[in-house]
Amino acid sequence: MMALTAGIGGGLVSGAVVQFIFGDSLIDVGNNNYLSKSLARATLPWYGIDFGNGLPNGRFSNGRTVSDIVGDMMGLPRPPAFLDPAVNEDVILASGLNYASGGAGILNETSSFFIQRLSLYKQIELFQGTQTIIGRKIGGEAAQKFFKEARYVVSLGSNDFINNFLMPLSSNSWSYGADKFSDYLMSTLDSQLRLLYLLGARKLMFFGLGPMGCIPLQRFLSSSGECRESTNQLALDFNKKARGLIEGLSASLTGAAFSYGDAYDIVSDIIASPLKYGFNETYEPCCTLGRIRPTFICTPLSSLCKDRSKYVFWDEYHPRTAPTKSSPSPSPASSESPPSKPLCRSLADPHPSPSKSLKVNDVGKM
Repeated sequence: MMALTAGIGGGLVSGAVVQFIFGDSLIDVGNNNYLSKSLARATLPWYGIDFGNGLPNGRFSNGRTVSDIVGDMMGLPRPPAFLDPAVNEDVILASGLNYASGGAGILNETSSFFIQRLSLYKQIELFQGTQTIIGRKIGGEAAQKFFKEARYVVSLGSNDFINNFLMPLSSNSWSYGADKFSDYLMSTLDSQLRLLYLLGARKLMFFGLGPMGCIPLQRFLSSSGECRESTNQLALDFNKKARGLIEGLSASLTGAAFSYGDAYDIVSDIIASPLKYGFNETYEPCCTLGRIRPTFICTPLSSLCKDRSKYVFWDEYHPRTAPTKSSPSPSPASSESPPSKPLCRSLADPHPSPSKSLKVNDVGKM
């Protein structure tokens, strides 16, 4: 994953600048741990083994997420999970927040079988609530400046294919062809990014999809054991449209500096030429139940590979990340029982719903 982020992070940031992060399990740092009915939670060993104290912390990997790495490269503090009970106004002002949720999609209905997850629309709605809290703390004018100076990361879309369009009983697969479904995602994403702009997002990075057809689960399900090129083509088509969308928004929205982070080419090259990057295993995940596959998630019953540094993937879905000798302490998120009344918890409805108090058309009025 270090290779993935090379050249993406940009220069160091000085001053009190924070991040607000939106996305799925690739950058979730613990929100799903506090969704009691969610079936997508990273609460068990061996998740987090190479991060901080080595205990599960809500990240769906052994170590840092891509947003952790990019933030570290830019000298930005790591934002805690929105639902973390330790979050208060001072924490938000010092570190920002991470709203990402395992299973999240651009579409509200994506990953419905996980029962609870925060869709992108829901994450944006929660961000709006955060702005109200900070406005009361420091005043409206100061809050507006704070949110406009922040950095924003949005990274999701794979669940809309893997856990929606490609599912056998998905209504979307019956209603749309692949190209039309991708257009539907772009139309929805366009509205969502405009809402974030309306809420103050000016410096925003959107990460495109990696080669979804090469994750261990997809390769296991293929008859040959090779990457599923039809699934990879969905990612390529999505990325082409997403890049155009991001460039168009950056050019048309006053003051916007939106950028696109490519994840596809570098991951594809790692899988095609693993030895060049120090890997030798691109098919098997590091954390498995031996020959029993697919195991979907890593559990205490799982066995770990002998040399984690040689594996590209941690589990059936997620990449492995390199440990660091001096990683900052993990965010306060943990697998402990959620508290009764954390600051942000009252804003979170576990059932995803569109943001209703903002309208995309309002963007033109700014």
